Amino acid sequence: MYIAIAVIIFGALVVIHEIGHFTAAKLLGIKVNEFAVGMGPAILKKQGRETKYSLRLFPIGGFCALEGEDEESGDPRSFNGKPLWKKTVVLIAGSFMNFLAGFLIIVILFSGSAAFSTTTISGFMDGFPNQPSNPLMSGDTFYSINGERIYLSSDISTFLSRGNGKTADIVVVREGKKVLLKDFPLSLREYTVNGQKYMRYGFFIKSEEATFANKLKYSWYNSLSFVRLVRLGISDLANGKAGMKDLSGPVGIVGIINEVGTSSRSVSDAIENILYIGAFIAINLAVMNMLPIPALDGGRIFFMFITYAIEKISRKKVDPKYEGYIHAAGFILLIGLMAVVMFNDIVKLVR
Repeated sequence: MYIAIAVIIFGALVVIHEIGHFTAAKLLGIKVNEFAVGMGPAILKKQGRETKYSLRLFPIGGFCALEGEDEESGDPRSFNGKPLWKKTVVLIAGSFMNFLAGFLIIVILFSGSAAFSTTTISGFMDGFPNQPSNPLMSGDTFYSINGERIYLSSDISTFLSRGNGKTADIVVVREGKKVLLKDFPLSLREYTVNGQKYMRYGFFIKSEEATFANKLKYSWYNSLSFVRLVRLGISDLANGKAGMKDLSGPVGIVGIINEVGTSSRSVSDAIENILYIGAFIAINLAVMNMLPIPALDGGRIFFMFITYAIEKISRKKVDPKYEGYIHAAGFILLIGLMAVVMFNDIVKLVR
């Protein structure tokens, strides 16, 4: 059941993405030749006034075919015949819809919350080794750790753990002013809380009521945190902290969703956990699709602006076939990467 839910989530996110392109194109006067749900041969088709709507055999996504998107067209409503800003809006709209979907899922999940953990210190555990000068104080609100902005209480442990494990450059807000605690000694230690021993950083975090405004605020903060996780993942790949074995594609994510679902205490818990993962995937797709990589929407936007600049400087029209070659090569490389990641996912599942 959870595998089926995972497949539905992937399909829905791709359809939502294409709805973004479709809606923006219609609003900006760009002709849409076909809007399809699913891939493969069509099992249902309906011809609208100008757009064909189809339901296809395999529920693994969909597409929005714009007039003149990948070829020359004499139609005045073609994609390539529109101003740069309109084409940019249409390409961004897909990722915007994915981000919005992720944000709204988090809002729904947080709608039943009674309280949220803040980033403000409410007290310290017995034995906390505070500095004699310029110490952490009760009431301090974490603003940043090692240069990374702190939005959620979970961000505190995340960025302390990504440091050297001994000290951190911490900025707190104290009585309305930012205070820098340079090389502040803060590491995981064993503390006793209510007779139980835990590995903690030694402070307690204040909670606040989950008002409607706070539900929206923490939903937004979670969305920003998801965006940053994508950036950190790319950074770790670039500097060697992570490798190809750490990447997961659709197969790996389906496995994770199935594991989360089956290990949850109840069906309702499983659904909540899976939806939270779905929100992360939606925002992950939104960010990744905007990277300036050929064949992705971000790459298309990047090359549109490059082409625009070249044409303005040289006063000559650039043949669109060259950009097409670049995107075709990028698409082949992406397919190759997906194949490698899928192979790794299958190996991990077998193990």
